[in-house]
Amino acid sequence: MKHLIDTYVAKIVAQGLAAKKDILFLGLDAEFTANRFLAGINPELFRVFDRMNINTLLYVEPAEPYRSILQHLARRGGNALVPTDCETRTFLHDIPHIPVLSSDAISTALAHRKAAIVGDRGIVSYGTVSPEQAFVSFSSVCFSTYVKFFVDVMFHLEDHAGGRTPQDATLVEAYHEITEKIPSGCLGWETLPASPPRNEAETYEQMVKTGKELVKRRLVDSYFGNISYVSGETIYISQTGSSMDELEGCIDAVPLDGSSSSGITASSELSAHISIYRKTGKRAIIHGHPKFTVIMSMSCRRQGCDISTCYRSCRERRSVAGVPIVSGEIGTGPAGLVQTVPKAMSGSGAVIVFGHGIFSTGEDNFSPAFELIQTVEDACRREYFKKIQALI
Repeated sequence: MKHLIDTYVAKIVAQGLAAKKDILFLGLDAEFTANRFLAGINPELFRVFDRMNINTLLYVEPAEPYRSILQHLARRGGNALVPTDCETRTFLHDIPHIPVLSSDAISTALAHRKAAIVGDRGIVSYGTVSPEQAFVSFSSVCFSTYVKFFVDVMFHLEDHAGGRTPQDATLVEAYHEITEKIPSGCLGWETLPASPPRNEAETYEQMVKTGKELVKRRLVDSYFGNISYVSGETIYISQTGSSMDELEGCIDAVPLDGSSSSGITASSELSAHISIYRKTGKRAIIHGHPKFTVIMSMSCRRQGCDISTCYRSCRERRSVAGVPIVSGEIGTGPAGLVQTVPKAMSGSGAVIVFGHGIFSTGEDNFSPAFELIQTVEDACRREYFKKIQALI
């Protein structure tokens, strides 16, 4: 247990989500263990284990800009935050807000949700099987609150510019303060192979390396994203629930003709990946959730539209950075990604899904697909701040 706790503490730090001193990871196996001395831990956190059937509890005061975003969102009141990105809809649903760190408030909130915001500084989450569950929930809250804040700013300023609402000076002030705290970028980038894998072993090797680099550049938040490669009559695809920076042993080889049940543990977007390959012939496919790509995918306020259904059935033709934006749900239903993404893929080599992220392709290796995701995210980031500057 201690080794796993230390592993995920290191991940939180490496991904820029929090400083080590601001992380408390508490686990219960035969006895309690944690990433710091037990005697210095708030007793209320131990009491949560008496109230819930869990084996790990994570409490973090995140790094900037996440900390200031939490402070702003918490101070605006309400018992829960309801971001509208895909990760929140499918994984978190909403994010409870509890005023103080107490075992009663934490257990009540976490009885129905995977994580909660505590006061205006912290995030608490839990695991029932592994510390990974607590880490994933915490990471998702960081992502979702980040996206929510910048989407809220964009929507408010658009409404103000349209004469629909007076300007919220507090929100604008928070925007200026928070944007000053956004890191400028990541260091130590590596170049991916620009040639196709020669055999199955190289296919696995290139997929593992690509996954690690996606996380390193923060184009995915470790857990949310998937990757595939087609060789012959087999598609190699990351497993559902796998961390993109730990794909060793988490890649399935699935026959394209469906002759095997090996795809049962594959990504939930296996069908979309197969359909993209069949539509485009591109063998390397990456799906990631870069933050500003997600934010700009939601940049549409057409009057008369019900924005709550845009992720499923938007008919507005939009694009950003030359990449088309489509709606689509996870799965194979009438509004599934398998229906909307492949047919929009021709031309740009990539498709952005409303509130969900980007699918990008490469002819026979991951390098162009990866660089396209990076290029689109950089362009979306520039487009966002250009748009806000014009509205302010």
